[in-house]
Amino acid sequence: MLAIVHACALVGLEGRLIEVQVDFNPKAGIPSFTIVGLPDAAVRESRERIRSAIKNSRLRFANKGYVVNLSPADLPKHGPAYDLAIAIGVLAATDQVPMAGLEEALFIGELSLDGRIGHVQGVMPMVYSAVQAGIKTIYVAAEDAPQAALVEQATIIPVDTLGQLIEHLYDLNPIAAYEPSSDMLSQSNGLPVDLVDFADIKGQEHVKRALEIAAAGNHNVRMVGPPGVGKSLLARAMPGILPSMTMAEALEVTRIYSVADMLNSHHPLMMTRPFRAPHHTISQAGLVGGGTVPKPGEVSLAHLGVLFLDEINEFGPRALEVLRQPLEDKHVTISRAKGTLTFPANFQFIAAHNPCPCGYHGDPTRECSCTPTMIKRYEARLSGPLLDRIDIHVTVPRVEYDKLMASTRAESSSAIQARVEAARKLQQRRLRDMPGIYSNADMGVGDVQRLCVLTPEAKQVLELSVRRMQLSARAYHRVLKLSRTIADLAVCDVIEVNHVAEALQYRPRQEQ
Repeated sequence: MLAIVHACALVGLEGRLIEVQVDFNPKAGIPSFTIVGLPDAAVRESRERIRSAIKNSRLRFANKGYVVNLSPADLPKHGPAYDLAIAIGVLAATDQVPMAGLEEALFIGELSLDGRIGHVQGVMPMVYSAVQAGIKTIYVAAEDAPQAALVEQATIIPVDTLGQLIEHLYDLNPIAAYEPSSDMLSQSNGLPVDLVDFADIKGQEHVKRALEIAAAGNHNVRMVGPPGVGKSLLARAMPGILPSMTMAEALEVTRIYSVADMLNSHHPLMMTRPFRAPHHTISQAGLVGGGTVPKPGEVSLAHLGVLFLDEINEFGPRALEVLRQPLEDKHVTISRAKGTLTFPANFQFIAAHNPCPCGYHGDPTRECSCTPTMIKRYEARLSGPLLDRIDIHVTVPRVEYDKLMASTRAESSSAIQARVEAARKLQQRRLRDMPGIYSNADMGVGDVQRLCVLTPEAKQVLELSVRRMQLSARAYHRVLKLSRTIADLAVCDVIEVNHVAEALQYRPRQEQ
């Protein structure tokens, strides 16, 4: 007897519906349980989990012949997410559950030996793909129900055990559909507990101004300064001044974290912008994504948030060079022999490092012990093309004692965020007819020439600066985009001299 149910596979950040076809041969002389359709070891091992789960749920598992086909057969299948679908297919093929309605439902879950249904990663994109294909009834583990319910138009049935699911399918003990609580979908207030408020950071007004400009236009930042002056603290305060995420953005980030299996089951919706700060020992695959089964890396986990590389000179040269594509294209492409996957990577990039190996080159209070050759070699670890993709280069000085001991608090992150959101709204109105472009940093060359209108005096200053500083074409356009952001913060329609002058201050020291 043949039974057909549906499961789902993950391909990058997308779900692909899998038709689980179970054929039961009651006349087979030799017991067998064969799974075909490119299963990996975890899928093949599901035979033992399914057999024990069915028996321990007081159901019948006939020792006859079973053939399970996971279609399409040319798509590799990974992980334990197929357990529940295969178990239901086996029970349907042996007349232990009704066939009616099975093909219009999706089953996602890992089985334990006693019949409990457990969590699997990537539930949200799986449910979304099922809804897109017209399947609205989704059976998931109870702990995965809050995440699955984020997808509109889906009826989520939370299931604890295989036996409970069988009773539901027979209408003996129906399970109520999961209803998300209102607080789960509400916008979180204030800063996340692991972030810093700008009001608690003493001094560094010049750097705070640079970060405000960066947040307003989605520009990349490099901070240079001796150890202990607050570079990491300033970077960790950055998400608090970025615009609040819209529901569409929150769902986009949540989908990435669902695939990476990094969601909190109690609060599955990512309503705060992510902040990722990987260690310099991270591998290339860990930074941009990859692996045997490609998974999103740190640049994708920082999507619509902040990627902070502290001591960026200590990162491997190959890892840094692969950053060039996501910094420019806002996505990562991973190519394998079996296909190509694309992960989103539209993040705010913040880099920080010391001015030299000892950390005190140019420090007025401590003498540098490095030779000029050592300093040049240290600076050369950051390639010109990578530096050219960073709009704002700022020096972080040592904070004076009087400022550290001052009792007055600085301007709060919420006050700065209000100005940033006002500038972003100006950009949205200006860029509303340009799909895929949401901020000044995203503008292309043609957009810059059309939208960055300068006064005659500002044009003259910029022309003189380009010649003296020998700016590349990319650097020239980045100065224009940065000037446009500064003008937006000042609520000016035209870029003026002071806007261009401030933007030029943020070029690297070598150009000045």
